[in-house]
Amino acid sequence: MEKAFKFRVYPNQEQQQLIRKTFGCHRFVYNHFLAKRIAAYEKDKATLSYYDCCAELTILKQELPWLREVDTTALQAALKDLDNAYKGFFRRVKNSGKPGFPRFKSKKLSRSSYKSKRVGNNIAVVDGYIKLPKLGLVRCVVSRPVEGRILSATVSQTPSGKYFVSLCCTDVAIAPLPATGESVGIDMGIHDLAVTSDGECISNPNHLHRLEKKLARLQRSLSRKTIGSKNREKVRIKVARMHEQISNRRNDTLHKLSTRLVRGHDVICVEDLAPANMVRNRRLAKYITDAAWGKLTRQLRYKCEWYGKAFVMVNRFYPSSQLCSECGHRHPGVKDLAVRHWVCPNCGAVHDRDHNAAVNIKNEGLRLLSA
Repeated sequence: MEKAFKFRVYPNQEQQQLIRKTFGCHRFVYNHFLAKRIAAYEKDKATLSYYDCCAELTILKQELPWLREVDTTALQAALKDLDNAYKGFFRRVKNSGKPGFPRFKSKKLSRSSYKSKRVGNNIAVVDGYIKLPKLGLVRCVVSRPVEGRILSATVSQTPSGKYFVSLCCTDVAIAPLPATGESVGIDMGIHDLAVTSDGECISNPNHLHRLEKKLARLQRSLSRKTIGSKNREKVRIKVARMHEQISNRRNDTLHKLSTRLVRGHDVICVEDLAPANMVRNRRLAKYITDAAWGKLTRQLRYKCEWYGKAFVMVNRFYPSSQLCSECGHRHPGVKDLAVRHWVCPNCGAVHDRDHNAAVNIKNEGLRLLSA
């Protein structure tokens, strides 16, 4: 099984300069070959493959000596990223009709990164340091032991200026968690982040809303600064750190919640929501994005795979809120989101909207799992 280990690194001035240079070379190679692939298609309706680009990259490095100053596997990774972007483009054209053609990388991206492949022993973890290609030993905070065999290392820089390295490892042995014999259905919402079929309500911490006023003050201050000035850069870093703080709080909440749910249940059933479509509602878009339902679902899925638990996704068109969990009667009057409690006209059972939906999601998930 593959697993990633992410640590913060503290490169010195020379290493920071080389990292920034690698970011630029990675971006240049990506944009250069994207332009070549577009030109080849417009001229002869031809497609350059990944291997064709690799062969031309060797010639390009002879023409531009400064490309040889950075790690060569990072440049090859740029070609691989471009190839994956094209494959994703063709897959979306075939399946969903929403192409998303590959775009040129901008220098003003909020996050910069590059990937280096392990060749021999060029990537290794030493006491308090990590060995990276071209950079040598970089001071690192190794907060937990690295398991398995290292495949690659991705060096990234956040908008606030922090540097991180993510080690992709394979052959990682993860011990399954003990069985509990419990199953749960989860209904996600805005007021309550999640309501389980067991009756537990996990309130939404609203991380963005709590710091929204402070963030707005910083953004107003940033808008008043002269572009290119040092004062603007200082405020920009403050804004980036505020966004980073909100993101870290959200990730911490979701990881703790998902881990607790996986530890306590053998079967986890959730609804297949479509946040990308739901955020079109301009009144709820900010709250839906802040809740991060997709991230919670993704964490539940891969943690269930890690620890030997069952994860079931219920179809988004399943009427979980309209069905009575006692008798199965469908009540269309519950379509209105303002209806939080309702009485079944068939059996007279009194339901809380979210808890009833969670029970229905659990029952449907168990049915799908047995089928």
